[in-house]
Amino acid sequence: MSVSVKICGINTPDALAAALAAGADAVGFVFFPPSPRNLGIAAAGALAGRVNGRATKVALTVDADDTLLASIVEAVKPDMLQLHGQESPARVASIRARFGLPMMKALPVETRADLAAVPDYAKLADRILFDARPPRGASRPGGLGTPFDWSLLEKLDLPVPFTLSGGLDPENVAEAIRVTRPDGVDVSSGVERAPGEKDPEKIRAFIRAARAAASMRDKVLGSA
Repeated sequence: MSVSVKICGINTPDALAAALAAGADAVGFVFFPPSPRNLGIAAAGALAGRVNGRATKVALTVDADDTLLASIVEAVKPDMLQLHGQESPARVASIRARFGLPMMKALPVETRADLAAVPDYAKLADRILFDARPPRGASRPGGLGTPFDWSLLEKLDLPVPFTLSGGLDPENVAEAIRVTRPDGVDVSSGVERAPGEKDPEKIRAFIRAARAAASMRDKVLGSA
């Protein structure tokens, strides 16, 4: 089974072109002002218009209200909403009912206890994204370039697909896929030359490494 690759934090035409040319399955647009990858609604709409069906468009928000979500949906026409804040299961259900779009819920992971919330969200979301828990006092969610203990996800049995995120880069994505056997991988800072500035070569290298690791995994599973 293939592993979908999402390049998140796309904020320039060049970054988008590099991700699409390299064969990314999904591209993510960030709507969260503290992030160096944050996009305005108009800029995001212009970038999204360049995708032309070549990848899944994902809009990432953090505890956004319905007004902001409605503006994003109208301008970007995303294929999926990624909820990356502290949205409760009830809030996920409310957003799903209002906007009728596939949902990906991000959950922070540091210890096995963090996985206790997974069943409630798996009933509502189309995909779960596991990210590293942010350091104490951080102004943004996510691991901020730091991976978590991938062994926590070994032999994980979910009713929906899951994506691995948090500190991935071209050098470690193969090992991450080997350990966790995810349905998808998501990268942002790991393919940048500076915060918010994507590096086309790192994007290509990441996707090559992920594809090769997924192919090797399938061969191993096929011979088991």
